[in-house]
Amino acid sequence: MTKRDNFCGRTRREFLWQTGGGFGAAAIASMLGSDGFFDRATASESDSPFVNPLAAKPPHFAPKAKSVIFLFMYGGPSHIDTFDYKPNMIGMDGKTVDVKTFGRGGHKSGGRIVEPRWKFKQHGECGKWVSSLFPNVANHVDDIAFLHSMTADSPIHGSAMLMMNSGRILSGNPAMGSWLTYGLGSVNENLPGFVVMLDPSGGPISGAKNWSSGYMPATYQGNVFRAEGAPILDLAPPSDLPEGVQRQLIDSIQKANNRHLISRESNSDLSSRIASYELAYKMQAAAPEAVDLSSEDAKTIAMYGADQEQTRDFGKRCIIARRLVERGVRFIQLYSGGAHNDHNWDAHGNLEDNHNKHAGATDKPVAALLADLKQRGMLDETLVVWGGEFGRQPTAEYAEGSGRDHNAYGFTMFMAGGGIKGGISHGTTDELGSQAAENPLHVKNLHATILHQMGLDPNHLSYFYGGLEQKLVGVEHVEPIHEIIA
Repeated sequence: MTKRDNFCGRTRREFLWQTGGGFGAAAIASMLGSDGFFDRATASESDSPFVNPLAAKPPHFAPKAKSVIFLFMYGGPSHIDTFDYKPNMIGMDGKTVDVKTFGRGGHKSGGRIVEPRWKFKQHGECGKWVSSLFPNVANHVDDIAFLHSMTADSPIHGSAMLMMNSGRILSGNPAMGSWLTYGLGSVNENLPGFVVMLDPSGGPISGAKNWSSGYMPATYQGNVFRAEGAPILDLAPPSDLPEGVQRQLIDSIQKANNRHLISRESNSDLSSRIASYELAYKMQAAAPEAVDLSSEDAKTIAMYGADQEQTRDFGKRCIIARRLVERGVRFIQLYSGGAHNDHNWDAHGNLEDNHNKHAGATDKPVAALLADLKQRGMLDETLVVWGGEFGRQPTAEYAEGSGRDHNAYGFTMFMAGGGIKGGISHGTTDELGSQAAENPLHVKNLHATILHQMGLDPNHLSYFYGGLEQKLVGVEHVEPIHEIIA
């Protein structure tokens, strides 16, 4: 549905005619007119020239961060086996406890304890307890704010993924990267403002809905980049096309498109298509250069583990993420894990094999990304976010084995850089890690914090659709997590 379908984009006379007129419609039209509604609507029908929708826009206030790198651990890493230390669980393995859980297997009132499978040690000046799954990330705890009391509205992958990415459990809403590019535009006109890099095993459940622009123009949707081969399929021009001909063709097409757009400026699909031609042309040179690691020295490649089989893929993608930040891309999302079952962090069966695999593939690259950004003076302006769509339960899912079911009642994420305090842990779960206890946080608080650090007021950044001023954080006021903001 477009703005025109919702009376926005109509004059006062058109509004009265389409609503059947009468005193009620006249009164509504009067109120809308006094609020400037029809002025905003008709402004889009002027003969103004085409404006690049990705042109840089001023923030609401001075930002702490200029870019976001979201390291998405798809499937749900176990917080009590990674960063949420639960010493009281040691020695409880196999004991039955009364604890309410809700996951893929539905509601349960108790279960068999699976105590943490990895040893924890204290690290850094802050003394943060971290499991042996993340020995490299553990070296950077003084730069990290751990959020131990995260909660979400769904324990099911599809809807939980959509909530973490778009703020809603239903599809059709813009992803967080779309909101950032809508609110801020892009400082680089040769690359997208929102880039997604998937795991080689495949995309996550719900697929492209996780980086869709929803009801916003398609200009703001995420662009999938590949770490191997051409970064974007079908981007390169035909090899036999003479030099300069493609530019002439695009210029000719764009002139016709702009003439066509003058009387149709409310058609966001059309304006997005016009913008995409020019961006695609510019990306033919910029995108391959951004993912070309030949200019990176051997020391950097080794630091990220991009020269080792286990860490090569995620390491390369982390280097590319840093390179995209250097080139002004607003929002980069990297997925660890794809497809189904043990191809991602969804450890329903053998917890040890699953988490050893995925932590082993990501620990070194994540630590290297933090270190590299810091040594280049970029961490202060780059917000790094780590986490999955939910956590995992303290009890076993099945009668045998160490597998854990989904847990949206309490889980851990972390943030670093971009004006976030380091060396702190905010919020807690109960002694078993089954649910948030102290300072519970919702996904919306996370989103509000990200927008705030990027210089956007989460309660005022809105997009008119369906008769409402839509927001990433929803209609109710949501506060950022002030306790972790420097």
